[in-house]
Amino acid sequence: MKVFKFGGASVKDAAGVINTAAIICAEPDQLIVVVSAMGKTTDALVAVTRNYFDGKIDEALKGIIRLKEEHLHMVGKLFVSGNEKLESTLLDDFEALIKRMNIPPSLNYDFEYDQIVSTGEMVSTEILATYLNHLGRVTKWIDAGHYIRTNDTWREGEIDWSLTRKLLPQAFQFDQNSVCLTQGFIGATTFNLTTTLGREGSDYTAAILANIMDAESVTIWKDVPGIMNADPHKYLNTCKLEKLSYREAVEMTYYGAKVIHPKTMKPLVEKKIPLYVKSFIHPDEVGSMICNIDHPMDYIPVFINKEDQVLITVSPKDFSFIAEESIANIYRLFSKFRMRVNLVQQSAMNFSLAIDRPERDFEQLIQELSEHFVVHYNDGLELLTIRYFTQEAVTECTVGRTIYVEQRTRKIVRFLLK
Repeated sequence: MKVFKFGGASVKDAAGVINTAAIICAEPDQLIVVVSAMGKTTDALVAVTRNYFDGKIDEALKGIIRLKEEHLHMVGKLFVSGNEKLESTLLDDFEALIKRMNIPPSLNYDFEYDQIVSTGEMVSTEILATYLNHLGRVTKWIDAGHYIRTNDTWREGEIDWSLTRKLLPQAFQFDQNSVCLTQGFIGATTFNLTTTLGREGSDYTAAILANIMDAESVTIWKDVPGIMNADPHKYLNTCKLEKLSYREAVEMTYYGAKVIHPKTMKPLVEKKIPLYVKSFIHPDEVGSMICNIDHPMDYIPVFINKEDQVLITVSPKDFSFIAEESIANIYRLFSKFRMRVNLVQQSAMNFSLAIDRPERDFEQLIQELSEHFVVHYNDGLELLTIRYFTQEAVTECTVGRTIYVEQRTRKIVRFLLK
């Protein structure tokens, strides 16, 4: 049994669904298929959540109706004579969202986010499962939230491995189904409240399923030929990395490589399950492989870019040194607002941190920091990490740019720059 994961780009329109179905139908083995929300649906639902939470109900409703029309239009393209059962299911999904807009939101934005944004994965899997059955590939649709159980850390649900190991095998049975299809990104608490596993968490879902169900392999289908040494949308002459170790993949995801979700590797490493990254545009090409490699490998420079960074610098108001207690208090504050620190730089009187530009609470963070420190920040920066750097690579990427922070080790150089 294998696990396939398809991201939003692979099912962004009817042509994408048809292509994805062809890849699934061409695989003779039993499959667990994990699917993300279609195209930019997640971004649209995030906007709905924000408008709902901020009281802009008319805008939120417009966003829901627009998404409903887009998904029904896709159904019309896939099924020439229509599919009343599927259309009714989708209408129910979006009607539930519309009804939610008539109820005042809770005081917890992250909770509301999980309940609303998870709709994207539900409708995408309903459409793909129906289309696969229409083609004759017997497919069982499974609600991931019934079997992947988490705590109530909204937007970053932590897996209850013991309970999930007990529940998953009950659903993922292949007696009468050659494909079990489910949602990425989604879990649920023991009170059946939906949680999500972190943005782009569908990769993590695939790894969880592979670990518990003892899969032969996991394949993540992308719009690139495999794992590249740089984003081909940003760099010329990029190269595919044919094979990587688990450790190298973990390092790349830690520094912000978007090709794989950071939590994906641990469940695979535990059972030595290989991970393939392949192109859904050219499915017959080999792609990249991440596996257990216990010997040193030669790598070319790898470029990892994180945009929308904010550099926050704090200094004591009384001209004292930055001490461990102060640093601990700063980190506690960032943890309170659930903001991930991507880079740290310290001097005698300054402590600087780079973070992703947060969706919310940034002003409140700065206000609370300012109660104890002098605070300055720079917005709109980019964090560039070059693994296995050469001086030529460094010069090419930094010439003509303002560098705010630079850090070097033997293999890695990092720049926070404009």
